[in-house]
Amino acid sequence: MLLANEARLERWERKVEWPLTALAVVFLAAYAWQVFDDHGAMHFTLEIVLWLIWAVFAAEFVMRLTLAQNKLKFLRTHIFDLAAVILPMVRQLRVLRLITVITLLNKKFQHKIRQRVGIYVAGVTVIVAFCASLAVLDAERHAENATITTFGDALWWTLTTMSTVGYGDRYPVTGEGRLVAGLLMVGGIALLGVITGTIASWLVEKLRGVEEAELETAQELRNLRAELAELRKELSPRSSG
Repeated sequence: MLLANEARLERWERKVEWPLTALAVVFLAAYAWQVFDDHGAMHFTLEIVLWLIWAVFAAEFVMRLTLAQNKLKFLRTHIFDLAAVILPMVRQLRVLRLITVITLLNKKFQHKIRQRVGIYVAGVTVIVAFCASLAVLDAERHAENATITTFGDALWWTLTTMSTVGYGDRYPVTGEGRLVAGLLMVGGIALLGVITGTIASWLVEKLRGVEEAELETAQELRNLRAELAELRKELSPRSSG
């Protein structure tokens, strides 16, 4: 029964992988449009689209929880997904909806292009930086005494925060903006860990491939020597005769 439930859960995750990834991209595009076109004619419509897509993400999480045999274990091992679904219901934490996008896109492409370390690292860095810039701009630009009022300001702040430089010329003044900052700091450390792990994994695979090639070559040499020895034995009686 346990194996059957796990198989159903795996089949479900494979089935919704591409649709959820496409929705994540649409979500990110709609959120970016809404942030760049602040108080535009499409603002309310985009907000509806964002909440509808978030509802799909939430329903998908509930479906995975339903299919999981050990639900407590599933929740313990998917705390990040659960937080990304529950926390955005609080308006002050609405920017956390982007966590779902980052999680889905990273999950989709991590195993697809892990061998191309440079592409993976660059892709993850760009996604995190873009999402963090959008989130902090959305939280900060209308605040009193705000220092982050344009996307350029937000992007500059994100880059200095991710790189741990922290010039201090741009900084969040709202609770929501500081939450984004905290997550970005933790995410920056996690990103470095992912980068290090990916590079290490790639190097191990390359070294393993070299070792396997050397072992195959050594085995082929041993086989060749054995064949030569057999050939000498066959030729020796003929030479004596």
